Amino acid sequence: MLRRLIIVIAAASAIGVSSCPTDVFAARRTTDAAVAADSVPSWDVTPSCRAAASIAYSQTPSDRLTSCLASEQRTREELNKNWSTFPATDRISCVKSLTFSPTYTELVTCLEMRRDVKNPSGTKPPDTKPRP
Repeated sequence: MLRRLIIVIAAASAIGVSSCPTDVFAARRTTDAAVAADSVPSWDVTPSCRAAASIAYSQTPSDRLTSCLASEQRTREELNKNWSTFPATDRISCVKSLTFSPTYTELVTCLEMRRDVKNPSGTKPPDTKPRP
């Protein structure tokens, strides 16, 4: 009986079936990723900024929170301007990779890293013309 249960669980796991409530996060990532192909996702970055503000040392926590939220807003605006310049596959992958308290700074960093890995600075794109 135990052996059958183990086989059923292994088979369900292999095909991606789960009864765990943590799949709510996977559903959110899938929804965000589907939207990511079209537009910058809308995230509440307040929890991330609040956490960063709690360990501030050069400013008061409220000043750091305000600064962080303003920085995230500027980053989101830049992403909105440049969103279409990033390949859809990169946009989707980056959105999917940010699972816990995502920020726009992390998203733009992911997108830029993917872009830079594909075309490192100082390298010439491959010549597409056939050689005679």
